[in-house]
Amino acid sequence: MSSPVTVLVPHDLGAEILSGVEGLRPVVYDPQKPLPDEAAHARALVAPFLATSDAVAMTEQMPDLELVQLLTAGAEAWIGNLPEGVALSDGRGAHGGATAEWVVAVLLAVYRHLDRFVRAQDRGVWDYHQTEELAGKKVLIVGAGDVGQKTRARLEPFEVETTLVGRTARDGVHGWDELPALLPRHDATVLIVPLTDETRGMVDAAFLAAMPDGSLLVNGARGPVVDTDALLAELTSRRIRAAVDVTDPEPLPDGHPLFSAPGLLLTPHVGGSVPLAMRRAYEVAAQQLGAFAAGDSPSNLVTGAY
Repeated sequence: MSSPVTVLVPHDLGAEILSGVEGLRPVVYDPQKPLPDEAAHARALVAPFLATSDAVAMTEQMPDLELVQLLTAGAEAWIGNLPEGVALSDGRGAHGGATAEWVVAVLLAVYRHLDRFVRAQDRGVWDYHQTEELAGKKVLIVGAGDVGQKTRARLEPFEVETTLVGRTARDGVHGWDELPALLPRHDATVLIVPLTDETRGMVDAAFLAAMPDGSLLVNGARGPVVDTDALLAELTSRRIRAAVDVTDPEPLPDGHPLFSAPGLLLTPHVGGSVPLAMRRAYEVAAQQLGAFAAGDSPSNLVTGAY
C-alpha cells in the first residue's frame, strides 16, 4: 500500500475535513509564517483563501509539489506562475450558490430602490414613491459556468427572461462574439467570468455604450474585468446604473470616486462570504484531492477553458 499524500492546509477546519479522505495526510500551515518541515515532501498544497500572487512563492519551497488546490474559482494569481509540472485545481462549485444569491439580491435592491429607501431612513424621511420591479426584466448573464447556471435558476421564479453567454457558443449558450447584438436587447447585464487575459478590460467604453439607456451592469466577477474609468463616465452621466461586488483597484482607497458615483450599489467583495463558505470550499477540495490521491485527475483541473 502506498504512503498517504501529504497536503499542506491553511485551516484547522480543512485538516479536519481532509483527514477523512482516504490517502491524504493533511498538515496545517500558517501562510504568515515559515512552512512546516513537511513542506519538503508534500505533494499537494491547499492555497490560502483568496490568495494573492504573493502566495505563489510558497511553491518554491516544495520540491515534491504536484498539485495546488484552490478554495475559490478565481485562479488568476496562479495560472502561468506555477513551477513546471505542477497542476492547478480550482474550487469551482463551492461558492456558486452564494454568489448567485448576491446577484439576485442586488437586482432586487436596485429595481425596488432599497438603497434609496435606506438612505431616506437614515435622514428620517418618508420617501414614498413607486419603484421598478424585477419581474419581466431581460437579464444577460455573461459567464455560463457554475455561477451563471445557478444565477439563471434563481432568477427563473422571478419571471425573468435570461440569456446565457459563454466563451464559445453551445446548446443554450451564446458565444462572446454575439455580445454586441445581445447587449442592447437586455435590461441588465450580469458579469460572472474568470479574470484572464481575454476578460481583463472586456467591459470597456464600447461594451457599456452598447447597453441601453437606464440599464444595469452587475459585476460579480473580478474588478479588472471592467474598465473603471469607462464605468465612472457612464455612471456620472447617469445613463446606466451598476451594482458591483468587486472593483479595480480593490479594496478601494479612501476618497475613490466610485464611493460617490451616482447610480452605483457597492458591496465589498462579499458575494461568497457566508457562514458555510469555507466548509463548502473544503468539501470541493476533498473531492479534488481525493481523486489526486487515488491517481486520478481532479475534475476541476484548470486548463484555460471554462
